[in-house]
Amino acid sequence: METVWFWLATAMIAAYAVLDGFDLGAGILHLILGRTDPGRATILRAIGPFWDGNEVWLIAAGGVLFSAFPALFAASFSGFYLPLTIVVWLLMLRGLAIEFRHQIQSPVWTPLWDVVFSGASLLLTICFGAALGNIVRGVPLDSNGEFFLPLWTHFGTGDDPGVLDWYTITVSVLVTVAIAHHGALWIALKTSGDLGGRSVSTARKLWWPLVALTGIVTVLTFLVQPQVPRRLAEQPAGGVFAILAVAGLGWARAEAGRRERRAFLGSCLYLVAMLASAAFGIYPFVLPANRPGGGLTIQQAAADGYGISAALWWWIPGVLLAASYFVYLHREFAGKVDHGG
Repeated sequence: METVWFWLATAMIAAYAVLDGFDLGAGILHLILGRTDPGRATILRAIGPFWDGNEVWLIAAGGVLFSAFPALFAASFSGFYLPLTIVVWLLMLRGLAIEFRHQIQSPVWTPLWDVVFSGASLLLTICFGAALGNIVRGVPLDSNGEFFLPLWTHFGTGDDPGVLDWYTITVSVLVTVAIAHHGALWIALKTSGDLGGRSVSTARKLWWPLVALTGIVTVLTFLVQPQVPRRLAEQPAGGVFAILAVAGLGWARAEAGRRERRAFLGSCLYLVAMLASAAFGIYPFVLPANRPGGGLTIQQAAADGYGISAALWWWIPGVLLAASYFVYLHREFAGKVDHGG
């Protein structure tokens, strides 16, 4: 049952990465692709019906961790207290920017919230990338399964790491480029004209650094976290996730500018496969330690047998209800939005 919940939590995080990823990516590119006020308004309309609902999957992922892995929830939310506080503020600023932008027509008010929206989207993506990097790298867990990380120390991955070091920064850059690429493909799917053309061009330009960074981070991960190559040596079938990630990248590139929906689905496949690959690599740890043999395993972090069994009966109808709503939402708002400049 612990393994089932491990992969359910991974699925929740992957759903958030795919769904909120496209509007985070749109936010990163908001000022670059939306060269005029009508163009920026068009980008916001492209994500308008979806962005707040997409964040449900972040809450769902937190709920899964709380109900199935309370020890992980307690350790990570205390150890990453400062970064999580920053994430909460950025989520609020991003939502305020979307809602406040159109309230007053002013040459100062509107551009201000455009900058806040784009900046908050970029910083959120960087924070999420750093979080992923920290989980894969490992944290300095003590004998009680607790830790605390400052934002940075010496930027190394040794005994006294911070949230930011050379590895987690590299992962953040990869995640930022991947999410920006994902967002560009979404804007291309939902818009037309010059804005759609610029989105396709941007996605193609981001594809090459995305490929390079994927290879670099893969190599660095093998060097930083020995659990990953050991796990692949024990279960080589896990390499299928890497194959799917490469296939997703190739699919997105081949279809960009031709079949926008297929290109976007290729990016979705890449994001899901990369997260699944990371989860497979650290299993059975839910929070590895930055020293050999240490870390919090699924058995150590899980709730008791009755708790995780009972939680499953709540999770199934909840996720079916949420998924049904998203199917309805994407069908209701299918097609391209009205074009801006």
